[in-house]
Amino acid sequence: MHQWRLVVWLVALLSLSSVFPRLSPAWTAPAAESPAERTLSPYFFIPSGADGVERLPLKSTEVMVDIAGVIADVKVTQVYTNEGQTPIEAIYVFPGSTRAAVYGMKMTIDERVQVAKVAERNAARAQYTEAKAAGKSASLLEQQRPNVFQMNVANIMPGDQIRVELSYTELLVPTEGMYEFVYPTVVGPRYSNLPAATAPPTEQWIANPFLPEKYPQTSTFAIKVQLVAGLPLHSVASASHAVQIAYQSPLQATVSLAPTEQLGGNRDYILRYRLQGDAVESGLLLYEGEDENFFLLMAQPPQRVPAAQIPPRDYVYIIDVSGSMNGFPLDTAKQVMRDLASHLRPTDTLNVLLFSGGSAVLSPRSLPATPENVQQALGFIDREQGAGSTELLPALQRALALPQDERRSRSFVIITDGFVAVETQAFDLIRKNLHNANVFTFGIGSSVNRFLIEGLARAGGGEPFVVTDPYQAPATAQQFAHYIQIPVLTNVAVEYAGFEVYDVEPVSIPDVLAERPVLVFGKWRGRPHGAVTIHGTHGAGVYSQTSDVAHVTPLPTNSALRYLWARHRIAMLGDYQTLDPQDELVKEITTLGLTYNLLTAYTSFLAVDEVVRNVDGQNTSVKQPLPLPQGVTNLAVGGAVPTVPEPETYALMGIVGLLLFWMWTQRRESVS
Repeated sequence: MHQWRLVVWLVALLSLSSVFPRLSPAWTAPAAESPAERTLSPYFFIPSGADGVERLPLKSTEVMVDIAGVIADVKVTQVYTNEGQTPIEAIYVFPGSTRAAVYGMKMTIDERVQVAKVAERNAARAQYTEAKAAGKSASLLEQQRPNVFQMNVANIMPGDQIRVELSYTELLVPTEGMYEFVYPTVVGPRYSNLPAATAPPTEQWIANPFLPEKYPQTSTFAIKVQLVAGLPLHSVASASHAVQIAYQSPLQATVSLAPTEQLGGNRDYILRYRLQGDAVESGLLLYEGEDENFFLLMAQPPQRVPAAQIPPRDYVYIIDVSGSMNGFPLDTAKQVMRDLASHLRPTDTLNVLLFSGGSAVLSPRSLPATPENVQQALGFIDREQGAGSTELLPALQRALALPQDERRSRSFVIITDGFVAVETQAFDLIRKNLHNANVFTFGIGSSVNRFLIEGLARAGGGEPFVVTDPYQAPATAQQFAHYIQIPVLTNVAVEYAGFEVYDVEPVSIPDVLAERPVLVFGKWRGRPHGAVTIHGTHGAGVYSQTSDVAHVTPLPTNSALRYLWARHRIAMLGDYQTLDPQDELVKEITTLGLTYNLLTAYTSFLAVDEVVRNVDGQNTSVKQPLPLPQGVTNLAVGGAVPTVPEPETYALMGIVGLLLFWMWTQRRESVS
């Protein structure tokens, strides 16, 4: 009888604890190879016994978005709470928009608000370390990539709730009449072959813990968008989350996340909207500052004219078949490949290169796009399931070295989730070796590395595409076919008559492949008068569009232009960055960050509460575990996969335990 009672109690306790895994949240990384052999890689957290340390300090992320015309202003509030028994330092790696100009941060403890200051990166890190050792609560925001940020919050005391709010702005540019606002929610696991022991501090963030596939998320997510367009809205919808939309007027709407989506922080939030008649907001915006004046020209190009004769093309498909592509991403990549192949003509040629840790090529030379060869290419990728590391650079080198028929225009089509850490090296490789070709990129997944996807296309004079679900694949392939056949506008140039401008970005305007406005940023002097004209060539002949500067009034509400200009300039410089501390580009980016109060790779935001709250200054550093992006499997992380039951299993174990306990009590009563 006593043995039966003991068994029942043990099963019941284990089952109940499995229902509430949050009661024992301590985590440890699995054993790995020796330190000398270990590479800089993400790893899994696995449950272990509680030790009084709060291991999951991030409780929620709340996002408020105000979209006015073509400019979005975003405030992100992260809430950290210490429910443990010892002071901690929380370290949280999170994504950002590739277009984000982060211009502010503040930290709130109780009622005390500390506004962050921008400083040179190393100096900010040193001040943060000093404040942490002195027992002061402090927060430090650093940029690891243009779309990856790291927040450190020191001296979070037991019982504390600390709110950190960061602010950024970005420009929304419509494509074919569709506006899209994207808020990335999670950083996917990045592959790196750098040795962990010798990797520079700027790369250490890659070694971040991840929750296993299907493990319950540990923090909530909320986002609300206030949308005020300059023209009547035609449609508003989210392609990623369930939302509730309330229209205040034909020009204004509020978009809130549905209550069922509070755990939706495992995929990019995507909001799309159109204006009546597929119109777009274009024209000239002016801002008159104390020391500098800024302008933004958005010129809508003409509609695409069908090509009477399309020259034959050579398509080289470079497809990622690594572990992070296992499952949904690779299945979608195969669908994209099938849809792309359906647009090939017999006069075209094709080749396929598959890569993970190594690479394999379909043919030493491109093959005619006959039905037989197309089927051979599709079969080549259909056999892949997704496994191994992601060696992008050797794959690109091999693809660029493939023989080329000079009579054909070549296009490289790169299909990947972008979970690598060699972005700028890949950009440089493309720029130096591309010759007469374009690069088009297809990012596949719910939370792709948009910095890589967009940067490769920018370096290769092509277009980036992002496919978040298989249903998008046919439409995206059709869009690609339109883009690649004939540009919207070529030989683009801008002329300024009577309008004194300087520091104009971009210096030269590439061919316009997509139906989206031509963007020109810059500064101006004197009075706003004269004209700005964009010239170009399209299928129907010569194109020209003129804006009369005198009819445009500089507005204080356009103050974001100073941030957007500086961010655009930094982005162009950052693509070429080789991470040499003495490089002139580093100095220029640093100066831009300090001058315009912006987060960059070399400037950071620091907020310090001068109250000494932790006398001995001892902190336990805790890395906030990240969920795997939706659709990404455990193979993306690799290594030992913890045996964590699925949520349904937790519930079943709990029910069985309670049932056994009830049976034992009934048995005891009957015996009595």
